[in-house]
Amino acid sequence: MSARPIDEPNRVSSQLELLFDLTFVVAVAAVTARLAHEIGEGHALSGIVPFLQVFFAIWWAWMNFTWFASSYDTDDVAYRLLTMLQMAGVLVLAAGVPAASEHADFRVVTLGYVVMRIGLVVQWVRAGVEDRARRRTALRYAGGVTVLTAGWLLHSLVAPVGAELPLFVVLAALELAVPGWAERAGPTTWHPHHIAERYGLFTIILLGESVLAASRGVAAAVGTSGISGRFVVIAVSGLVVLFALWWLYFLVEAGDGLSDRRDRSYLWGYGHYGVFAALAALGAGLEVAVEQSGRAAGPLTAGSLGAGSLAVGYAVAVPVGVFLVLLGTVHALVVAEPVIRPVLLTVSAVVVLTLPLAAPWIGVHGVVAAIAATCVSSAGLTVALNAGQAGRGRTRSRFSRTTVNPADR
Repeated sequence: MSARPIDEPNRVSSQLELLFDLTFVVAVAAVTARLAHEIGEGHALSGIVPFLQVFFAIWWAWMNFTWFASSYDTDDVAYRLLTMLQMAGVLVLAAGVPAASEHADFRVVTLGYVVMRIGLVVQWVRAGVEDRARRRTALRYAGGVTVLTAGWLLHSLVAPVGAELPLFVVLAALELAVPGWAERAGPTTWHPHHIAERYGLFTIILLGESVLAASRGVAAAVGTSGISGRFVVIAVSGLVVLFALWWLYFLVEAGDGLSDRRDRSYLWGYGHYGVFAALAALGAGLEVAVEQSGRAAGPLTAGSLGAGSLAVGYAVAVPVGVFLVLLGTVHALVVAEPVIRPVLLTVSAVVVLTLPLAAPWIGVHGVVAAIAATCVSSAGLTVALNAGQAGRGRTRSRFSRTTVNPADR
């Protein structure tokens, strides 16, 4: 198991990596559906913490595999079998989502997480044995992952009542610290363009989960009361929101920025936890919004749908606002000249987060439509500003060629 070169040309995701991602489709669908249920039952605040905890386990397991594969994807028999073991762990984790969300019982989730970690530890040990140049780094990874896996087991089995959440935060912080500690012994050879592509693929998976969640809401709404004007507005506006967010995320390919600023890869990679969690939560919010559009009957007044419409409106607005702010932040980390203006996205996020306050008067369908309009405006302004800047750059370039060497003419 030798390290793959940093500058390997035409490096793309392998078929095994794409198959691996499919298991996360199941896990994300499970946690999104559970959050949608909590929102629909009026327990959004109590459901958000278990959602973030389980989603951290999903995201971190995907992160560990992705960055390891970027450095050591040998695609031999042992590598494939250990990847299959990690895939099995993801499916076990997904099976434990209902118990974790309903009863704060994380034992099955932890079991799935441990299965994934066993496969990862064996991979790192193998890398330590066979890649002598980076042996200390690989063995540090293996040791850190092993110790923390034992910590998660103890957390799920013997954590004192009331101490579960603080212990979770401590263990999660230690997990985030392992890569930085391990790579002090020598950096791994992750490929910047490969990493950027892998993050883009996971973003598409999460957008697809939002489409799936919204489709569940469509099925529920149609089964309840058929198609209505509010239903159509929410369904179409939700699709527009997802398309606008996709457009914003993929305006810039992050590979070049990561190549030039490898020291910022930790902040860029960790910042995506919030980006990814926001997209998953948006799917839950859209599912509830579409489903409840089929239940609403009669005119919308401040008294008829007040609290419910406000909560559902924020179930859509908060994920969109978080996504916009964090997208601008992670983008600014790896580019010399921002293509996505963080100030513009922050202003858009503030507008989005104030829109649900009007829900008692314009309804959830009006709120979602206004959020869609805000996202479209953000994407449109970003594209227009960049087009204008590119045009001015071409003009300056032509002027420079004309005036610098007049004697040549």
